[in-house]
Amino acid sequence: MNFKEMIDNMSPEVYVRLKQAVELGKWPNGVRLTPEQTELCLQAVITYDYSNKEEKDRVGYIDTTGHKNIGKKAPAKEQDTIKWVGDGPEGQA
Repeated sequence: MNFKEMIDNMSPEVYVRLKQAVELGKWPNGVRLTPEQTELCLQAVITYDYSNKEEKDRVGYIDTTGHKNIGKKAPAKEQDTIKWVGDGPEGQA
């Protein structure tokens, strides 16, 4: 069985556990993932997402439609004044 076949046969429960292991950096029993295990689990999660989820629901999805104000000039903001308050002469008003 190759990697893609394993992903195609992976249950949603296993997917959730692999995703959680990558997020936490450890297995459910508390043992830390090695860098190789982290990489393999992440590849499995990404491949599973690609095969089973819509693009907007996948791990790492970034909405590129943009904010409604992108490209427009931002209105000039008023500057806020900061007053230092303290015990010294510079903090007394």
